Amino acid sequence: MSHYFIDDPKVASKKRTITYDIDGRHFELTSDNGVFSKNQIDEGTYAFLKVLVPLRLSGRILDLGCGIGPIGLTIAATSPTVRVDLADVNSRALSLCEQNAKSLGLSQRVACLHSNIYENIEGPYDSIVVNPPIRAGKKVTWSMYEGAKQYLIDGGSLFVVIRKDQGGPSASKHIEEVFGNVTLLKRDKGYYIYQAKK
Repeated sequence: MSHYFIDDPKVASKKRTITYDIDGRHFELTSDNGVFSKNQIDEGTYAFLKVLVPLRLSGRILDLGCGIGPIGLTIAATSPTVRVDLADVNSRALSLCEQNAKSLGLSQRVACLHSNIYENIEGPYDSIVVNPPIRAGKKVTWSMYEGAKQYLIDGGSLFVVIRKDQGGPSASKHIEEVFGNVTLLKRDKGYYIYQAKK
């Protein structure tokens, strides 16, 4: 069986458009079979964006496990000075991410990178944002949190969204062990949004 968090180009393609509104803007992204939350923006992603967008992040940002790009591209669209790297192991998702960046007029400020976690990543970043692929297992998701510290500038932040019933409290505890701090920024319909500073 195929999963969105692996690279499987054999999944039959059926492109579709997903839409969402945030920060007074309307977004349309192209999606397809074989990618995360293929039919609509994921609830956790939307809860995450409602916290991240008003922060007006600056500098270099990494969207790790970006899928078709809703988090990183929305940040780039609403914070016009940032540069965003969007990374994923799924080639189809990355191809769609590039297409979506182009349709949003963001290609000059974003890069879509094929990377298994931090394999092809070159920091440092001011912020790293992660909506972790929970079904990939704790070995994968925890390595996303652990590696973030190495790729952040001093004073930089890791931001994570995770459902309470999918391991939010244990992830928070682990992030605190790695960074020495963690802050719960918001609870939203069972999703917890955390920040940890280097």
